[in-house]
Amino acid sequence: MDKKNSEQDKIEYISVNVHDFLADSTPVEPSEEVSNIVVFTPKQREMIDKVFKLLESTDKARCAKIQERIQDLESLVASFAKFPSLLERHELTAGLRTPQSLIHSLLSNHDLGDQALNLPSKATLGKGFLIAKIHTFSSLTKLARRTPVLNDIATEFQGETVSMMFMLLAEDVYLNLIRDESIPMEFRRHLCESLLLLWEHRNDQTIGDIAPVLQAVWTARSKLAPAFGTMMGTSELLLISIQMGSTWIKFIKERLGNQEVSQAMEEFLFGISFEQIRTLRSILKDKGITAISRDEVSKFLGEEITMDANHDYRDFYTMYTIRRDNARARTRMHLEGPHKTLEDYFIQFVMEQNREIQHNGTATE
Repeated sequence: MDKKNSEQDKIEYISVNVHDFLADSTPVEPSEEVSNIVVFTPKQREMIDKVFKLLESTDKARCAKIQERIQDLESLVASFAKFPSLLERHELTAGLRTPQSLIHSLLSNHDLGDQALNLPSKATLGKGFLIAKIHTFSSLTKLARRTPVLNDIATEFQGETVSMMFMLLAEDVYLNLIRDESIPMEFRRHLCESLLLLWEHRNDQTIGDIAPVLQAVWTARSKLAPAFGTMMGTSELLLISIQMGSTWIKFIKERLGNQEVSQAMEEFLFGISFEQIRTLRSILKDKGITAISRDEVSKFLGEEITMDANHDYRDFYTMYTIRRDNARARTRMHLEGPHKTLEDYFIQFVMEQNREIQHNGTATE
């Protein structure tokens, strides 16, 4: 992937030192700067202003509709800002809440079911705002594609939409990793800190670095035709890796030897579950068939399988959630197969690498 393009695709974020809010000794007054989120980044605002400038003289009704949606998003953020900051001490109805108590609650919750009722209201409201914003930018992408005067900025709106989708995905990944007791407690605590920052600002530095890589892997994967025979996808993986940056290649070299990571990679590449891959591999072996096409997978498995996905961000997220739910079910029932998704493994790897770099940098100062 071109390094210059990768840099341009990174998500804009607000840099906050997590240690600034971890002191639990003295109360802190609510801060507008800490508790607020940005409705639109400067880049997003510039894109929207360009839409108004290009359409105001020819389609005032459309401009009015867009303005209404913007006001809706601003209203959501205004409601969001009224909730107590997750990064400060607050005396709430049920008692004192601090960042440390939130982190303790996240680390102590071993329930493998849906966590919606265990999460702070501000986290849930912020997620709703993010989804509404994703829908807004998705609509603007479609508008730009079918409006000649806006064609030049359609790709920009699509890029922002995909970036926000990865932010939505990041919240799931962080929650998955926090509940993984095989991960060292110190790292899980670091994940909690990152999650609180994501909830507070609806932005995340790590995902800004990772999103372009995962998007490029997805794009490459959708263009390839895995050889459904050995079901190893070795050539496909090689073709994908050649196009990626050094972080992805390092991940492949260091983690693909882990059986569960390899299984998660196969699920990602082939677009079917570990169980379906295992069944198909057995059928092909029994029949002495070396390879089949994607179109033949449904016939051999005896069920309708939707494997192909286009570049729509909703396809990426949908396929991720299917693999996520399957992984959670295996964990809950102690079944063989990957207990995390490829996205989980890759994001964990990148965060571990970043932590190591920070630690080494601190040690040499």
